[in-house]
Amino acid sequence: MRKFVLGLVYTALLAGANPALAAGADILGLRDGDMKKLVVHDAPVATSDAAFDLADEAGKGTLADYRGKYVLVNFWATWCAPCRKEMPQLDALQKEFGGAEFEVLTIATGRNSPDGIKRFFEEAGVTSLPRHQDPKQALASQMGIFGLPITVLLDPEGREIARLRGDADWSSDSAKSIVKALIETRQDS
Repeated sequence: MRKFVLGLVYTALLAGANPALAAGADILGLRDGDMKKLVVHDAPVATSDAAFDLADEAGKGTLADYRGKYVLVNFWATWCAPCRKEMPQLDALQKEFGGAEFEVLTIATGRNSPDGIKRFFEEAGVTSLPRHQDPKQALASQMGIFGLPITVLLDPEGREIARLRGDADWSSDSAKSIVKALIETRQDS
């Protein structure tokens, strides 16, 4: 019995000390419409350290470069019709909420020319998102990205806390409520 009680206390302390788990629990009830496809993990999952190409040949980056804030990582491609639909919504999400606590990170995976990505962004009216690439799909493969688009939500420690397969309405009240809850959790810590 004593071990059981100690186990409960340990679990409660662990959950209380981990803002990602607390945020994950908080966002479950905020999922509505397309956001019901957002699978919130019971515990944060480690992510890949594979490098991807930064926009405009600025070198290499990794997901670790974005630690310290919640990051919505969207894996997409120029040939992906659902990606074309949701990219302006992700751009608006970044414009509204992007900053010290939250960022939208877009990574074109597979064969996508830099010029094609620029054209895609211009045609879609995207002005606030990065044009990063994962041309050999090293990051996508290690992250289990099969099919596009896939969006992964990372906690400030760089761990995956949720995943959404397929496109979604990122301009919805539900999506915005989820982002606001994460930002508030970050500001409170």
